[in-house]
Amino acid sequence: MRKIIAIFTIMLIPSIVFASTNGPDCHSWPMNMTEGWMKNSGIVDITNLDESKTEYLLLASEKKAKDLYIQVYHFKFYSKSGQSYEVITTSNSSSEECSLGGVNSYLISRSDINY
Repeated sequence: MRKIIAIFTIMLIPSIVFASTNGPDCHSWPMNMTEGWMKNSGIVDITNLDESKTEYLLLASEKKAKDLYIQVYHFKFYSKSGQSYEVITTSNSSSEECSLGGVNSYLISRSDINY
């Protein structure tokens, strides 16, 4: 019985750590800056994006100083024509201001949905 409890605890700990996030919810700043970056880089015309389908996940939020966090987000954007774009961003934020400096955006995947 102890082995089962130990295995269950070991399996549960990573999900608890991953689910706990510290710091502010500042996804809108890196999302907006990434859309501008994709437009300026010629990756996609942002008027063709279906913003209602945009997905995001906070991957990491690390406290750097008093009320200063570095945050890493994973975004998945969808175009109206069926393409998807996955981007990882890093940015600094605080509980008072989400736009503390620039946003680093990295396109990690670009795919087409062919029916």
